[in-house]
Amino acid sequence: MTTASGLSESELSVLVCLYESGGVLRQNALAAVLGWDRTRLSHQLTRMEKRGYVARDKVANGVEVALRPEGRRTIEASVPALNASTRRHLLDRLGPDDASALKAIVERLLLSDSSR
Repeated sequence: MTTASGLSESELSVLVCLYESGGVLRQNALAAVLGWDRTRLSHQLTRMEKRGYVARDKVANGVEVALRPEGRRTIEASVPALNASTRRHLLDRLGPDDASALKAIVERLLLSDSSR
């Protein structure tokens, strides 16, 4: 996937998180979602700002990270390959019962996540 998109795994992870969140996340929330420490994320965001993928803005009690147009174009161009990769490496390897079980688990996780 990284070869097809021209992105590093870290860049791809950040862009996917921002894209799925509507384009803006607090930096500490982004670190939590990715499971990264603040220093790693800060260095990654600095590199991504230089490439025009993201912008950081100081806000009350923190920093917001936003997708810039170049980051949005890049991740949107990668979505078909991401979907194909997910299907090939995960979904196509599951039997019908496994796929149903996975769907039920994901729905339960999403439901419990939205109730927080």
